[in-house]
Amino acid sequence: MNFRLIFRVMGFVLRCEAGLLALPALVSAVYGEWDMFLVFLGVIAFSLLASGLMLLKKPSSMHLQAREGFFAVAMTWIVLACVGAFPFYFSGYFQGYIDCVFEAMSGFTTTGSTILTEVESLPKGILFWRSFTHWVGGMGILVFVLGIMPNMDPSSIQLMKAESPGPAPGKLVPKLKDTARLLYTIYFVMTAVQILLLCMVGMPFYDSVIHAMGTAGTGGFSSRNLSVGAYNNVPAEMIIAVFMLLFGVNFNIYYMTLRRQWNGIKENEELRWYLIVVGTSILLIMWNILPMCSSVWEAFRYSSFQVSSIITTTGYGTADFNLWPSLSRNILVVLMIVGACAGSTGGGIKVSRLIILFKSLKREISRVLHPNLVKRVKMEGRAISDEIVRNTLVFFFAYILIVVFSILLVSLDGYDLVTSATSVFATISNIGPGLELVGPVGNFSMFSGFAKLVLTFCMLAGRLEIFPVLIVFSPRAWRRDF
Repeated sequence: MNFRLIFRVMGFVLRCEAGLLALPALVSAVYGEWDMFLVFLGVIAFSLLASGLMLLKKPSSMHLQAREGFFAVAMTWIVLACVGAFPFYFSGYFQGYIDCVFEAMSGFTTTGSTILTEVESLPKGILFWRSFTHWVGGMGILVFVLGIMPNMDPSSIQLMKAESPGPAPGKLVPKLKDTARLLYTIYFVMTAVQILLLCMVGMPFYDSVIHAMGTAGTGGFSSRNLSVGAYNNVPAEMIIAVFMLLFGVNFNIYYMTLRRQWNGIKENEELRWYLIVVGTSILLIMWNILPMCSSVWEAFRYSSFQVSSIITTTGYGTADFNLWPSLSRNILVVLMIVGACAGSTGGGIKVSRLIILFKSLKREISRVLHPNLVKRVKMEGRAISDEIVRNTLVFFFAYILIVVFSILLVSLDGYDLVTSATSVFATISNIGPGLELVGPVGNFSMFSGFAKLVLTFCMLAGRLEIFPVLIVFSPRAWRRDF
């Protein structure tokens, strides 16, 4: 294991985090929150010092093996959250450091679960930092670093593979640095357009920025206690709902749009099933909650927003779906597990993986009926490698295993099954709200410190899609000869 190279990657990330912390510091200065301004300056100084120490010794080799890429990504995200928790800790609005790490990890992993019972009294700088962590974590901090890090070896694609969601992430253009810059350009432009549209329909500029960053990262932190529902602004709700769905789409689709590759978009199987699942869920929930609503429009308004929020794992709310009928709540739980598209900023298992799983099941049934049959799993008419199919099956097994053990550990706190189970699903799928005590009007503050650490682990495992985190927690990975 090339630990010097791993430290070099972590050092660059900490240096970037120091630069990113300058934005909430500026927000604190603009709003006259000078105590928070000094807190941010202190954390910036610490980040720069720590990054300087990590970059002191240059590694003998800049070549990154796959295992080192996975290890570096997981360790970087842990350090990122631990340092990102310092502004929360020194703000005085959080009970302890574990709560701060929970909140920071929830932000960077775009989960949106919170231990705060009330947010409107928080300083503007802290609220901005909470949502800004969503924006940074949505596309991936290492994707950002790859776009600016000097002397990159081509093997650095291992970092993108470990951090980017999906069964087979890769480059859009030949040069990795150009891919990273292109992704962030698309990401930035879409965020800016949403901010402009929200301002045009009457949402204050600061609030528009907060909610656009939460939408872009599919995170869900809000500056209001009642989330988006606090504004009772239907045009704003529709804009946010549409952009949540857009950010849940594979960013390759936007690249193909820029290149006018319409056939590629039309043939994209994952996009087609993503839209089918969204449309069907909206119609079923709309029909199910219609007796509770004053009109068909109101039922559509609430069902479409909540479906968009849950399947993209954003977690914004305009209604307390805890009060909805069982069918609607169960549909939302299924959407929590399904998640958005691969290559998006959303979480969950991903639509593409479920397609592969269903097609693998269909192939095995065919083999039972016809033992001599040779059949490959295909997507968009092209055969998928057996390695991707195997990785998908292993990922699904690991996902189920972590969910089961996490539910058992969280249940030690003594809360009901629905609360314990959906808290795990909400964190490992990077959604935010669950059901019952952790529903859209609840929070995670009642859990013990141990349960919060378990749920923090689930957030990280869900965002990095399990394998990098399992490598870090493997004793063998820490050996130099690994």
